[in-house]
Amino acid sequence: MILSKTSDNLTNTSGTTIKRRQLLKGLSATLGVLSLRGFSVHAAASTHFTHSVASGDPLADRVILWTRMIPGGGEHRQLSCHWEVATDPAFSNIVVAGDVTTSADRDYTVKVDASGLKPATRYYYRFTSAGVSSPTGRTKTLPRGPVKEFRMGVTSCANYPQGYFHGYRHMAESELDLVVHLGDYIYEYAEGVYADEVALEQLGRHVKPTTETISLDDYRTRYGLYRSDADLQALHLRQPFICVWDDHELANNTWQNGAENHSEDEGEFLLRMAQARKAYHEWMPIRETGDGVQAPIYRSFKIGDLADLIMLDTRLHGREKGLVYSEDLPMRSAFYRVDPAGQGSLIDEATADTLPADEVVRLPVPFDFSSGKPVAVTDYNRIASLTPETMPPHWHLLPDTDRFTAEQLNIESRSILGDDQEAWLAEALQSSKSRGATWQILGQQVLMGKVGVPTLSEEAIQVDDPSPELKSLLALMKVLAAAEMPLNLDAWDGYPGARDRVFEQLQKSAANPVVLAGDTHNAWAFNLADANGQAIGIEIGTPGITSPGMEGFIPADPAELAQALRACSPEIYDLDTSRRGWSKVIFTPQAVTNQWFFVDNILDQEYTISSSEIMQCKAGDRKFS
Repeated sequence: MILSKTSDNLTNTSGTTIKRRQLLKGLSATLGVLSLRGFSVHAAASTHFTHSVASGDPLADRVILWTRMIPGGGEHRQLSCHWEVATDPAFSNIVVAGDVTTSADRDYTVKVDASGLKPATRYYYRFTSAGVSSPTGRTKTLPRGPVKEFRMGVTSCANYPQGYFHGYRHMAESELDLVVHLGDYIYEYAEGVYADEVALEQLGRHVKPTTETISLDDYRTRYGLYRSDADLQALHLRQPFICVWDDHELANNTWQNGAENHSEDEGEFLLRMAQARKAYHEWMPIRETGDGVQAPIYRSFKIGDLADLIMLDTRLHGREKGLVYSEDLPMRSAFYRVDPAGQGSLIDEATADTLPADEVVRLPVPFDFSSGKPVAVTDYNRIASLTPETMPPHWHLLPDTDRFTAEQLNIESRSILGDDQEAWLAEALQSSKSRGATWQILGQQVLMGKVGVPTLSEEAIQVDDPSPELKSLLALMKVLAAAEMPLNLDAWDGYPGARDRVFEQLQKSAANPVVLAGDTHNAWAFNLADANGQAIGIEIGTPGITSPGMEGFIPADPAELAQALRACSPEIYDLDTSRRGWSKVIFTPQAVTNQWFFVDNILDQEYTISSSEIMQCKAGDRKFS
């Protein structure tokens, strides 16, 4: 029976009318509307392919194929389908095929590891079930042996309620060998949180579920919403993905035992992570372990003799809790010896260490700014009972950046990877160099390059009446900038000891390191260097697809902000602080090039593309030239 949609009715060719609401009502009584995951039933069929197709984790002889199908009758049952891989879109030359089953246990997603393929070859694939066919996807295997050129599209940070995924569409229309997705494929927030009002109210880009994603069904539903986006579907149809999660597939600012966006009333954290990871592996075209155990996501791929793509997990596996200036930065303080009468006398730290603990107190020291310059107020009687509410108007506490750096930030043992992943990375780098690969590519989430806190003039801030929060942020930035502190503690700048260890490995066991990063929503290029200024390699940070960048919290002229960042961050080679887009990275035996593509807007269906200058790093240079 062939159906065509007319208004809210479904009409077959014989003229019989079926109410669409009736069909949906029937499904909701059994599978449940959530099982549709953003898919609208437009026809009666034995099976529905609800979210197109995708491919990923290609090797030289195989690739993961993905789709999702639900029972047309609306009753839960096991489904089977036939899959085919061919060298042509007409499927006149099928090279491998098979059958696979799925069920509600894996949210009706289908995943096949199609083997027996040839290296560096374009293939077409599809799924069929009971006479119903999925869309036809295109994929490509990795090369083996000598490689003249390899083209990567690098992307991250696509937040559905921020706007249209135009960057994905442009990537789909570009000639690439592979898409590397560095995380924030979905966002976990509830309706209206971290969302653009125009995208919500005018474009209708509301989230499902409307609550924050916490349960397995929540995460499944959110993936279903994102995968219903036409631009994302177009990219998956044309290009294989290699991907890794960042925090928002899990919860904002995740670390191995917690997250900023997880509270006790949201249940056990590790259970939530297990559910988030299960949904991720169900919905993403990523290779899984055969026993179904949630193995670490870090893994590597050989791109012929040209490169090794080494995917890291800097977010969950071994990351220790990150530092936050607002919570962890101590205020300047002083030690006092307090006698039995309750009188305190100022002493130095060395003296304090020799005294009984019950005789010593450490007090925050306010600074009096009434003269225009900060003057420390150290009189015990004046400050012992002081609170923020009773602080005189011209008195302020100042951060103790030296103490913060010595006691927290520069603890060498702090890790962003975990000991086991660090050891695995060292082995992967050594193996790559030993086999003669030209490039060692680290695909990971957060910036490795050093970024200082910029010093901005008041004229640069493009806000007529700044809020108290913005004033406080700018005041803190001035103090941090003067102390040459890092801007982003959530990145490798918050784990300098771990970065030093990786730099040692890159210096020793890599021929030509290239680091890829997402997370910040802005475009970055770095000439990475160690503490002695020795060149380590280059880093390419891709702009986000829709998530707002630095312009969202530092409302300054983009050109002046970029200049200020360059002034305090010598490793920066190039950057863009205000536009959304993606990176095209091309590897050859002689050089690697990067070019950013930017969309002019994400809140209108019409858009234009602009591009950066092509930047190049020659093999052997370990820096952009």
